[in-house]
Amino acid sequence: MPETTTKPRVKVKPQTERPKLYKVILVNDDFTPREFVVTVLKGEFNLSEDQAHRVMITAHQRGVCVVAVFTRDVAETKATRATDAGKAKGYPLLFTTEPEE
Repeated sequence: MPETTTKPRVKVKPQTERPKLYKVILVNDDFTPREFVVTVLKGEFNLSEDQAHRVMITAHQRGVCVVAVFTRDVAETKATRATDAGKAKGYPLLFTTEPEE
């Protein structure tokens, strides 16, 4: 009688890939008032007064500062809304996004 071997079935779980993350970056300018930058950071990115002040000062000293990291859609939306808030007041406030390495 021939011998039969059975192999156990293995369930393969599909691996879901985590979405790539994007940094929202505050670009320094010499025209937007510091208080306004802090207000935008608090309103759009839910930073505390102290955190917003530190981000603003870092951008002022280094030229740019990473504000937060989000998925692409959220990062682009927040950067656009924060930049538009500056434009609405006539300031050259600029937030950009770039992929996180």
